[in-house]
Amino acid sequence: MTALLVLLMFVGFALLDLIVRVVGRRMAEARERHERESVLATSLRLDFTSEATTLKRVEVDHPKARILAVDDEPVILDSFRKVLVLEGYSIDTVETGPDALGLVQRRDYDLVFTDLKMPGMDGTEVVKGVKQLRPDVDVVVVTGYGTIESAVETLKHGAIDYVQKPFTAEELVDFVRRLVIRRQARLEAQRRPSVRIASPELAEAAEPHEYCVPGGAFLSAGHTWARIEPSGEVRTGLDDFARKGVGSFDAVRLPQPGLKVKAGDPLFSVKRGRAEAHFPAPVGGRVVNVNARLEHEPALLGASPYDRGWICKLAPADLATDLRSLRIGQPVVTWYQEEIARLREVAGGAGPCEDWSAFEEQFLMQAATLRN
Repeated sequence: MTALLVLLMFVGFALLDLIVRVVGRRMAEARERHERESVLATSLRLDFTSEATTLKRVEVDHPKARILAVDDEPVILDSFRKVLVLEGYSIDTVETGPDALGLVQRRDYDLVFTDLKMPGMDGTEVVKGVKQLRPDVDVVVVTGYGTIESAVETLKHGAIDYVQKPFTAEELVDFVRRLVIRRQARLEAQRRPSVRIASPELAEAAEPHEYCVPGGAFLSAGHTWARIEPSGEVRTGLDDFARKGVGSFDAVRLPQPGLKVKAGDPLFSVKRGRAEAHFPAPVGGRVVNVNARLEHEPALLGASPYDRGWICKLAPADLATDLRSLRIGQPVVTWYQEEIARLREVAGGAGPCEDWSAFEEQFLMQAATLRN
């Protein structure tokens, strides 16, 4: 009996907590809706003729997206404002194409809705103009039943979709929500770093968000590379991931000729002020030559990591064994993606890691750990 009472009390508390949560959420949603209704009622009375003669603007706090709508029918624009503002979108509306293009030049928008059939400048010209001025803005064409074929044609000029009028409030809300999700997914994909195999020369011209894997070279877990020379010696250096991971530096500490190292042992380092990051040897052997140019031009290591910024040449001790722990070609691409994701966690974002000791521990010392 006691167990049953405890169970009933537990269920009762759970139901009460659920009810409180639901009621609280609905009250918050009602409060937000009331605030948006107030904004909608007051913003329409403001004067924006300095920006566009037909402009009406409604802005909300923390909008889901910023939208510009152009249509020569005021009733359509009224629908856009009343429906989308209540859903949490900031919206500007204008009645002519030139007004729309003028705003696109001065303000940031996520989406532009344009009617297809308008006097003067039609929707096709608006699409062309927006994509020329702001290729990053998504443009949607609003069309009637008889002009669907023309609306489809605008996709060739950069429009991402079209919507047919008349539409209900629910249809418009659902349509815009899907557009915003598509846009966010595309922008996130564009922000994601890309990794590709490239020649040493092409790696120098790579964009900041692009990571280059050296074609024909082996990479160690400690982010140093090894390229076998025709003479049998092994040229070594810093890889592109490490270059972007440490960011700028002002000095390079080269190994001494004649130094004997094992794979994973510290081989060289870079310095910035008092900070220093040590890089492991990708293979074991004896240092036979160093790139003395780096002592006077340390920036060369960052500018040309796979070519002019090489570190040293080694006479390998047991190359066949050392190569088993190295990566080359496509497997490096997959590994780089994993390393980039970890770097973002360690660095707290997409930029270089300011804490070089953490970078060294997390990414550079793995070579020695794996060897042991």
